[in-house]
Amino acid sequence: MLVVYTNINGKLEEIGRTEVILNSLEPSWITKATMSYQFEIVQPLIFRIYDIDTKYHHTPVKILNLSQQDFLGEACCNLSEIVTKFNHSLTLKLRSDCGHGLHGTLTVHAEESDSSRMAIEMTLHCLNLENKDVFSKSDPFLRISKLVETAGPIPICKTEVVTDNLNPVWRPITLTSQQYGSKDNPLLVECFDFDSSGDHELIGAFQTTITQLENLYTSKSGANFYSHKGQRKMKGQLFVDKLQEKVQHTFLDYISSGFELNFMVAVDFTASNGDPRIPQSLHYIDPSGRPNSYQQAILGVGEVLQFYDTDRRFPAWGFGAKTQGHVSHCFNLNTATNDCEVVGVEGIMSAYTSSLYSVSLAGPTMFGPVINKAAEIATQSLQYSNNKYFVLLIITDGVLTDIQETKDCIVRASDLPLSILIVGVGNADFKQMEILDADNSKRLESSTGRIATRDIVQFVPMREVQGGPISVVQSLLEELPGQFLQYMRTRGIKPQQQALPGHASAPICPPQQ
Repeated sequence: MLVVYTNINGKLEEIGRTEVILNSLEPSWITKATMSYQFEIVQPLIFRIYDIDTKYHHTPVKILNLSQQDFLGEACCNLSEIVTKFNHSLTLKLRSDCGHGLHGTLTVHAEESDSSRMAIEMTLHCLNLENKDVFSKSDPFLRISKLVETAGPIPICKTEVVTDNLNPVWRPITLTSQQYGSKDNPLLVECFDFDSSGDHELIGAFQTTITQLENLYTSKSGANFYSHKGQRKMKGQLFVDKLQEKVQHTFLDYISSGFELNFMVAVDFTASNGDPRIPQSLHYIDPSGRPNSYQQAILGVGEVLQFYDTDRRFPAWGFGAKTQGHVSHCFNLNTATNDCEVVGVEGIMSAYTSSLYSVSLAGPTMFGPVINKAAEIATQSLQYSNNKYFVLLIITDGVLTDIQETKDCIVRASDLPLSILIVGVGNADFKQMEILDADNSKRLESSTGRIATRDIVQFVPMREVQGGPISVVQSLLEELPGQFLQYMRTRGIKPQQQALPGHASAPICPPQQ
């Protein structure tokens, strides 16, 4: 018999048991274990095999006491390691409970349920919302969250902001079944008055389900808003103008057919971070091994994305430091070679630490050069194939001095297979980053009047997320699968029908001369 566990916050949680197969050294179990795939977190799996004593063969497997059975071996992996394989199968070597290798192997196969391809597309509007502004009307937007008992509300979707309007109509939104679970799972709908500081004021909220939203649509009736704890009825109602189910290719359909997420990172080396030699510095390397904010962001995001990149060679840059006698706004973290790539997340961490001793912190803070570099790499990759999507992580402590140039770079990059994640560390005023995140009524506009094709930026200030129910990494990555799918669908790119092991691969960045 096989028992499947997942590791949640250091605690093993059993998620399923197979049937017992008698007298076999090569069992093929039929019983499936079901779990929800969450892209934005690492989901460790532990598989343990037991020899069930003959006297328990007629005992239901759910009530078997495992301590009374013979342990035969275990194997471990992360769920993302399985789902990224073309056939969703992964063979693992068995080991003893002491970690010693055993002769046997275990092959694990994952199947995405057909229901996960179902999605709900909705058009929503509100009437007579409460006005939260003094000299104008509210700037409302909606946020929809999945309610989870152990973790509280987990945001799964938000609309654009409609400015100066108490009767907003939003563009259609799409919720996948992976996001909402079942149609009867509780959802929290919140309406906020947008504030550029990020301190959005609640206009009203209510709890619902997809089934109840379907009822609102068919009955053409509205849902009332309430205060956050539901104690007081608020002004305004929400209406569902359109609601339809549709089948579509999922994120995993693309990933398992050979599409990759290529991770890139850019680190802020401006002087505002403080002298790396003193404990107050944001770049201070603690001798105890406790990671600083930059290391936390690199580790957190890298540990999730590394499984979606086959060669695990990651471009890594620094910006805002004096190197080789002049200030550079895009230099290779790997100062030992001319190659911008490092191997693995540990390679990024090592190059980052080494750079602190080989460059001088300077300034000012400029994003344009690193975004252009990432865009150049994404553009080059399209000459070889369309199965790569790039993710640039920028970690910064400061206020931008090239805000318009950065906007221009982002608008140009919005046509490319690229998303930009920005983590704000320290106590700076990050209002500019909220603008880049385009959580307002309009997409970013360049200095020439060009509008961004899509929103490709996600910004998270570390200080506002730490200690909350959702981690910094979850907040950063929650929109990434949607941005990936939006790019692929709008260009008519479909999952590959077969693996392409010999396809041409673009050189990420040639050695600098």
